[in-house]
Amino acid sequence: MLIVFQVLFSLPGIFLHREIFDPGYYPWIELLMNGGGVVGAIFSSLLIWRYINKKKIVALGLELNSLNMKDFVFGLFLGGASMTLIFILLLLTGQLSLKVSLFAPDFSIYSLTFLILFIAVGFSEEIFFRGYIMKTMEDRHNSKWLLYVMSALIFSLFHGMNPNVSVFGLINIGLVGLLFSYMYDATKSLWMPIGYHITWNYFQGNVFGFPVSGTDPHGLYQITTESSAKLLTGGNFGPEGGLLVTFFIIAGVFATNMYSKKRGSGSFESKY
Repeated sequence: MLIVFQVLFSLPGIFLHREIFDPGYYPWIELLMNGGGVVGAIFSSLLIWRYINKKKIVALGLELNSLNMKDFVFGLFLGGASMTLIFILLLLTGQLSLKVSLFAPDFSIYSLTFLILFIAVGFSEEIFFRGYIMKTMEDRHNSKWLLYVMSALIFSLFHGMNPNVSVFGLINIGLVGLLFSYMYDATKSLWMPIGYHITWNYFQGNVFGFPVSGTDPHGLYQITTESSAKLLTGGNFGPEGGLLVTFFIIAGVFATNMYSKKRGSGSFESKY
């Protein structure tokens, strides 16, 4: 049922964005359309968890404490650093080129509106795909690996509605879903995957100008990618459709593992 709510909340923004408004002239309206659906999805997840699952909101992994805030900061850093390294590698190897100087970024209102939007998206998707799905399945005594696989699979299929979608793109979306699940498992908290999700999307689209899962970017930089290098760059779907991102997702698993060992966390287990 909750999956239906998530889809329904996303449809108005998708339709209005494509059919009515030119986003180049209506950045705040675009934020309201897309952001309104995202906020609605957040509240639907929380309300169903609270009143149908009959669990405390913090049981989703939203407890506020100093350790979880360190997880959040680490997630922000890892997501932003990963996308920055992807950009640098593609630039240095000639797989992409800048239309303007690296020292002349094009700041616009989108730098703010999409920051707000991607913060909301990070919370919405992690609360639902990691928090709600994994905790509900865990409460029903499913195996940990089934929690991982189902969460990642549903996450990937949900992005199948995106424009310019590719099979390899959906595979990478599923893999990054596994990374987010592992972050959730390793810390027993949503804060690390939320942080990573926010900066991964924001740096991808609104800093470096890549398409974000097939959607149009509004970046500080305008870029062109080599059409012959789609295997690396992901083409019109963006880096998530390319092999380079696969490597960084795997690297993210190792980075999370190293961090969690120093953090002293255990495996996924209900605290509530």
